[in-house]
Formats: sequence, C-alpha cells, structure tokens
Amino acid sequence: MAVEVLLPKIGLTMQEGTIDEWLVPTGAVVTEGEALLRLATDKVDVDVEAEAGGLFHPVVPAGTTVPAGALIGWLLAEGERPPDSAGEPAGAVTSTTTVAPPVDRVGDRLLSSPNARRVAAAADVDLTVVHGTGPGGRIVSEDVEDHIAALAAPAGRASSPLVRKLAKERGIDLSEVNGTGPGGRIRRADLDAALPVPETTAPARSTEVIPLTGMRGTIARRMHASLQEMAQLTHGYEVRMDAVVSLRDRFKEEWSDSDLPVPSINDFLLKAAALALREHPLLNATVREDGIHLLDDIHLGFAVAVPGGLMVPVIEDAVELSLTRLAERTRALAEAARTGRISPAQLEGATFTVTSLGGYGVDFFTPVINPGNVATLGVGRLRDGVEWTDDKPLRTRVLTLSLTFDHRAVDGAPAAEYLRTLSELLSRPLRLLV
Repeated sequence: MAVEVLLPKIGLTMQEGTIDEWLVPTGAVVTEGEALLRLATDKVDVDVEAEAGGLFHPVVPAGTTVPAGALIGWLLAEGERPPDSAGEPAGAVTSTTTVAPPVDRVGDRLLSSPNARRVAAAADVDLTVVHGTGPGGRIVSEDVEDHIAALAAPAGRASSPLVRKLAKERGIDLSEVNGTGPGGRIRRADLDAALPVPETTAPARSTEVIPLTGMRGTIARRMHASLQEMAQLTHGYEVRMDAVVSLRDRFKEEWSDSDLPVPSINDFLLKAAALALREHPLLNATVREDGIHLLDDIHLGFAVAVPGGLMVPVIEDAVELSLTRLAERTRALAEAARTGRISPAQLEGATFTVTSLGGYGVDFFTPVINPGNVATLGVGRLRDGVEWTDDKPLRTRVLTLSLTFDHRAVDGAPAAEYLRTLSELLSRPLRLLV
C-alpha cells in the first residue's frame, strides 16, 4: 500500500520548508529510518528520515518550497504505482515556486475544522470547492472566508492570502492589478508584472542569483516585517570596559591550569544585559493586541553568523546563570549553530537579543529588533579611548552599545536608563560574578 511522505513540521514556528536535496534517487529502495531528504527551514537545515520503507517516488523536485504537512512523495510496494499516476503524479510540481498541500480525506469525508463547516453551512458554501491551507490540506474557517470573499470580489480583484501578503510587502495596491487567473483572480505572476520596470537602457547583468528561500528568505521577511510593524529608534552609548578587561586578564592568568572557561567580552556583556533587564522590565516585553506584556522570564538570544545568514541561539533564564556557566552555554550553542547541529527548540523563545559586530571592526550600527521583542542590543568593537584627568590624558578601553527599541512600548528616557544601568554593571564587573 502506498505510504505518503509529508513535509514534517520542525519546531513550533515552522510554516514552510525547502527541499534542498533528495538524498535518494527516484525508484530507489528506502528503508525505515534512512535519510530521505535535506530540508532547509527558516532556522536550521536538517536531514529527514523515512518513516516507512518502500520504493521512493517524489512528487515535487528539489528546490521546491512547500508548507508543513504537504505531500512531497510516496513510498511504494514493488510493482505499485502512485495514486493518479496516469499522467503526472498527484500534486506534481514542475517549478520551484511555493505549492499548496493536497486536500486530505478520511474515507469520503473532506478534512475540515468544525468552525469551517459552520461558516460554510451558514454561507451555503460547498466545501469540496474550497482550497484548504491547514496541515495536510485541512480546510479551516479562514479558507472558507477567503473563498466567500473571492466570490464576492469584482473581477480582477480576488486573491489568495499569500498574494495579499506579498502585495503588502511589495507596497502594491491590489485594486490597480489586473488578475489573469480564473474569474480574474490575481496571481503571484500578476504581482510581478505590476512591479515598475526600471528606466534604464543598460540593465546590470547578474552572474549569480541567491534565492530568497529557507533561512535567507525568512531573514528577509522577518526583518522587513519588523521595520514595517514597529516604531524603531536606536540609542548609541559609550561604556568603559577597563574593569572588565582587567578582570578578564586576571581570570586568564589564574585559570590557565584549570578547565574553567575564561568568559569573553561578549559573555560579560550578556550577563550584564540580563541583570539590567531585571531592573528595567519594559525592555523585556512583547507587544500584543491587548497591550504591552512584561515577561517574567529573561531568555537571552545572541546572534551567530553562519553560512547564508545568521542564527539566534537562546540562553534560557540567563539571569540565573553564573558567568562561567553562561560562558559554557554560549560556546556550546554557538558551536552547535555553526556546525548545523542546533535544534529548533534552542532557537526559540528569546525575550531580548544581543548581537555583536565588534569582531568586524564596527563601532556603531542599528540592529533590527527580533519580531516579538521590544528591544535588541548591538555591541561594537573594543577600542582605545581617552579620559582627561587634571589636564592629563588617560588611556581607557571603551566600546559603543547600540540599543534599538520599539517606541510603541519604550520611550527614549527608559531606554537610556537601561543603558546607564548596563554601563554601571560593566564598570564594577565583580557584581556579575554573584
């Protein structure tokens, strides 16, 4: 009996994934537990194992982006053919565009939510003509409402939720777009055609195209959405690091014969950032429809550069960890991110994020807030400064902090107070050891 291969949902926030590579050829014998495909998600790339054995028959080609739960292939018995195999396999896709999951049934019953059935019954809508976007093609109430809206929309104005989302991101007014789909429905190709053509006689040629899919595509969408949905403002603040540098040098000398990890400059900053959040809870919050929610837990995210983008591992309950324990956690998480061994759970739940470009020689920058947070802290390079005492110059060690905050939730003065508290903690780093 043919066994469906569905795109797995990895992590709570995964909506779609890209089949980066099929690891077995078409028609090959696959055993249960054998690596079947390489999956690229918004946060991590993983190998997906077969949940059963059989002859492998893909439905979509490598490079295709599909929603979680979509049908992507079959595992067949010897001599068995995939369903609807008279022509192309059921649900086959020949391009690398996003595809929808197939409509799933149990026996002769169409899979749909109770609320979707109630909405359909009230509007006298036949569910068999409604496109389901839930897991496995399940029809949810939003699908019925979109179908009703499409029927009521004038010709050339009906569109899918994805098209409306893309139109919003691109700043396109759908009322000015001519739909070429059935009944004048607006398709993604119509949005592409609506984009203005650059007025140039000699367009620059590209030698390489980096697809906005997987991690790169998710970063692009989230950062764009972050800037569109928040009122972001950045404070720059110079802090003295002499005491931290001195204490760290002492650790390196005294711990040279031990297994204790010497905290990095960033470890000191992470610990101080977490402690300062305890005193300034407005920075450890999230904005929801009903207001600003101050969060009890302090889960600190820190950015790690990886090929093709960046990851943000999360240190849970960072304020409760000792400095040395925090240093161990950052090293382990950063290594896991760089080697592709990090789990989706270790990339979720940050309430505040710290990102450093000091290693690249950057002093000041404007970090973009991770959606769901109200602030993020940027760290510049450690450099020489000068302080004048009795008309005499004194060499100091300083760096610049860049705090970006959502002005909907935090005003400029509380943000500055947070930076001042952070600076005071760094000026007396022994308090970070408690």
